[in-house]
Amino acid sequence: MKTNSSVYFTLLMVLLMSCATSTATKTRNPLLPESKEEVASVIHKVNTYWQETNPEHGWAFWDVAAYHTGNMEAYKVTQNEQYRQYSEAWANKNQWMGAKSTDKANWKYSYGEKDDYVMFGDWQIAFQTYIDLYNLDEQKDPQKIARAREVMEYQMSTPNSDYWWWADGLYMVMPVMTKLYKVTGNEQYLEKLYEYYSYADSVMYDPEEQLYYRDAKYIYPKHKSANGKKDFWARGDGWVFAGLAKVLQDLPENAPHRDFYVSRYKDMAEAIVKSQQPEGYWTRSILDPEHAPGPETSGTAFFTYGLLWGINNGYLNEEEYLPAAAKGYNYLTTVALQPNGKIGYVQPIGERAIPGQVVDVNSTTGFGVGAVLLAASEMYRYVDKTVTR
Repeated sequence: MKTNSSVYFTLLMVLLMSCATSTATKTRNPLLPESKEEVASVIHKVNTYWQETNPEHGWAFWDVAAYHTGNMEAYKVTQNEQYRQYSEAWANKNQWMGAKSTDKANWKYSYGEKDDYVMFGDWQIAFQTYIDLYNLDEQKDPQKIARAREVMEYQMSTPNSDYWWWADGLYMVMPVMTKLYKVTGNEQYLEKLYEYYSYADSVMYDPEEQLYYRDAKYIYPKHKSANGKKDFWARGDGWVFAGLAKVLQDLPENAPHRDFYVSRYKDMAEAIVKSQQPEGYWTRSILDPEHAPGPETSGTAFFTYGLLWGINNGYLNEEEYLPAAAKGYNYLTTVALQPNGKIGYVQPIGERAIPGQVVDVNSTTGFGVGAVLLAASEMYRYVDKTVTR
């Protein structure tokens, strides 16, 4: 009997080990990187190419500033001092300001690229990086966030709530509000965040599709895609989805309205994965792939970042959402990423999917690179947590 018991026990152990090995094999997605070092290598390749080919630091407007939001995440996971110094030099060049007017009576928030459009969100995104750099500063130099506080606190003193009237603005400024709350403890940042977001939500959100129109001009049926469908712009929804992830990252667990942000974030995630193309990318018009067919990197990168962030932070079910995130990352690193480190297939500056517009391997921009760095940084965190578990 002892011999039989021993045999049965041995067989049972072999069976259990076999099942464990089989399960591990099944659950390891072949599109995932093998190690965090592999991801770090991608980050370094992408970022080195961009910084070396762009040695002159640009203005503090959104197209340049969005790159720096990705660069700072790359710094956080790699601790590569070159990255931090690059953003610090850019901040110094721009005097730690967005738009530079000092005449508050003439500050505007409609679209504008001049220095009097101080309250226009495309000038305020720079504050995200300034706050990140301030938090890294051992001396905590208040001048690094002085302009950010001056602008946002003046804006909050006004009775207006319609500051965020386009989808991009949600990425540009929502994280500024939560970052400044964490620095100052001023509850008004959270109150106004909800007020401004509620306005944007009422203007652009489609509850049926759980996606955001770029702005009021594109609401269906007033505007339709080439094939008569609802026209949701990938980068526009990417801005919103990534912005919500950044907000939830910094929002206190007991913050009023937290459930509202979580609900929007999770609903968007559910909608986003449904429209991913088999190759891993999202087309420019999310629900009408034939409207502007072919790969597009910026929207894909923001979606990939947002999905990975949700998995890493327990908001999204890994089994359900990791396949989409892995396919998105695989596209970014095997199609968008070129051998020399250049990121291609980024739709140029615009506000909608344009039929016939050329978006190819040579199409690149700073904000597209920043989005890829966000996605890669979040993949680094995922792999760092999972390869040894």
